[in-house]
Amino acid sequence: MTASQNLTDDPQLSARIAELVRDVPDYPNPGVIFKDITPLLADHSAFEATIKAMAHAIPGPIDLVAGMEARGFIVAAPVALELGAGFVPVRKAGKLPGPVASREYDLEYGSATVEVHPFTVPAGSRVLVVDDVLATGGTALATIELLQECGAEVVGLSFLMDLTFLPGRERLAGYPVNALLSVG
Repeated sequence: MTASQNLTDDPQLSARIAELVRDVPDYPNPGVIFKDITPLLADHSAFEATIKAMAHAIPGPIDLVAGMEARGFIVAAPVALELGAGFVPVRKAGKLPGPVASREYDLEYGSATVEVHPFTVPAGSRVLVVDDVLATGGTALATIELLQECGAEVVGLSFLMDLTFLPGRERLAGYPVNALLSVG
């Protein structure tokens, strides 16, 4: 797989995901179209197929699956179970008791910080980063850098959706990135 390839093994799954993801205009701010994944989560067969496809998008072996707060937790934890791997939550600053490793990154307006417990990421671990949506790529890139600081090897990223009108893939150039659904 190349760094810019979408997982297209099952176009029916992509179509089903597109049917189940609900657009919510002007949430949480005017002009934003929020992608609501709760109908997908409520559909057992579609959710199960989604997890299996996300889990097997990047060749293994995978030791850990890192999921980014908050909706990334919902998909990353079952991906980890599917792979027989551990799960590492990547949290917003101040959500984990110490000690933590942290990485600050820039947002469109301001900055944010992500944190992990470094003792949950053994040096040399092969890590798959999982989230629901790839947008600007800022959180994903900060997560990669944070995991690498802990000594891990990030082997790829798996997303439910890629918002192709935003520069996420460009920011993650050099890493295998897969998404089940491209949204333009």
